[in-house]
Amino acid sequence: MLNFLIVDDLIKRAFQEDMPFVDITTNATIDEKSRGRVSLIVKEDGIICGLEVFSRVFQILGDVEVSFTVSDGDKVKKGTKIAEVYGNTRNILMGERIALNLMQRMSGIATTTYKYVKKLEGLHSKIVDTRKTTPLYRHLDKYSVLCGGGKNHRFSLSDSVVIKDNHIDAAGGIKEAVYLAKKNSSFTVKIEVETETKEEVLEALEAKADIIMLDNMSPSQAKEMVQLINKRAITECSGNITLNTIKDYALTGADYISCGALTHSFKVLDISLKNLVQEV
Repeated sequence: MLNFLIVDDLIKRAFQEDMPFVDITTNATIDEKSRGRVSLIVKEDGIICGLEVFSRVFQILGDVEVSFTVSDGDKVKKGTKIAEVYGNTRNILMGERIALNLMQRMSGIATTTYKYVKKLEGLHSKIVDTRKTTPLYRHLDKYSVLCGGGKNHRFSLSDSVVIKDNHIDAAGGIKEAVYLAKKNSSFTVKIEVETETKEEVLEALEAKADIIMLDNMSPSQAKEMVQLINKRAITECSGNITLNTIKDYALTGADYISCGALTHSFKVLDISLKNLVQEV
């Protein structure tokens, strides 16, 4: 579910960036009472995402209605008209770029995620995102991953304990870090430990970590570690996961595969507002 307090704040900041005072081009060429109708066209195949965010841009501007023929998470084909936008022409033109930018980004993440999900069909492993998101866009990015069929890892640093290499170094070792985490966290919080070697996996098991991350291991190394762990902890493969390698990691039997590429290396989905018609 989208939190529209977050969405609205993001949109209003975008307006301030794109239109700090007025849209001088639109105001100079379009009558303030003019009304128009324009089509929202998908220009390449993909997964659509961000419909409510697109609409919200125009709701904030006012006097513009958006009518969709698809839902978030739907597959769309190149050339498909997925919506009609009708209302005050000035507001349509002022909101066009921001609305499209947000939807294109969200649809790009959903489409990229879907490609990864398809690679895992019939396998145990699930694809999850990471915190490698653009600052302030995480809420939209993670929602987009869900629309593409993926799952969310922790949303923020406040959600769960994930002990990484620098935490381990600072605490003096995995056992020490897990001990401190258990001592200073609620019993309801799961504890995950990042490991890179068999020795670290054994130490994380002895410390009774809830989740063991197998970081930057080859598929063969990860498979050996998943068998060693033998369901005594949830397993997660991570580190440089690509479309070409994800199935190999899934075949290790790991419970989850985390992939930063979902939200930092996606291609936006090409979508345009076309064929604006002025109406009396």
